[in-house]
Amino acid sequence: MTASPRGSIIYLEDVTVDYDGFKALRELNFYMDHGELRVVIGPNGAGKTTLLDVISGKVTPSAGRVIFGRHTDLVGRRENEIAALGIGRKFQTPSVFANLTVQQNLELSLARKSKGVLATLRARLDAGEMERIRRTLDSIGLAGKADDRAGGLSHGEKQWLEIGMVMVQDAELLLVDEPVAGMTDEETERTGRLLQAIAGERAVLVIEHDMEFVRSIARTVTVLHEGAVLCEGPVDQVQKDARVMEVYLGRSRDAGA
Repeated sequence: MTASPRGSIIYLEDVTVDYDGFKALRELNFYMDHGELRVVIGPNGAGKTTLLDVISGKVTPSAGRVIFGRHTDLVGRRENEIAALGIGRKFQTPSVFANLTVQQNLELSLARKSKGVLATLRARLDAGEMERIRRTLDSIGLAGKADDRAGGLSHGEKQWLEIGMVMVQDAELLLVDEPVAGMTDEETERTGRLLQAIAGERAVLVIEHDMEFVRSIARTVTVLHEGAVLCEGPVDQVQKDARVMEVYLGRSRDAGA
């Protein structure tokens, strides 16, 4: 292929990541559309986190292209450059400024694209920036805790805050790694609703192991195995696929489960 599929926001073409002979990704072809919520699943070692690493610039592939938007090739760009283009990443473990308030965390995240941390703490945000923060607080359900110290939030609330810290930067593509790990059932349900709401405005790529959660949010599921796409489609279709059953059941038997 010479161009990304029409309407796609991210497109990986023949991407290979080679770690001293171990291919974490093998000529991977993957794309997703604007406004899409995509869930990527697969057994351990399938290449899920490496996929996010490549898109966000943490890892440079040994071969292939990573096209963002209409024509921007991300290969070779630094992580901060890619973030500035409109790709935000939420890691599995929350990373918030525990001693600052919820709102200050959002203010600092917003400033990473412009003013810098110290300048933000000393300066007032303009009306547009404050409105963006207000909308984000409402979206993540933490408007009532805007002045609370982030370190005092529950695990789920810290996850929502970090999602908000990416949202406030107006990222067009949000990468989310195992968002419900360690959450209560109620927090998991709220997280699902949040991600679905976000996907109405931007593309969301989720890596997840919790299949009950996947079933609750997934529109399209991509299954990775040994660094390549094994199958793709609606969650019910994917779960019934003989290849998927063999991969998961086979790995379970190998592990003695």
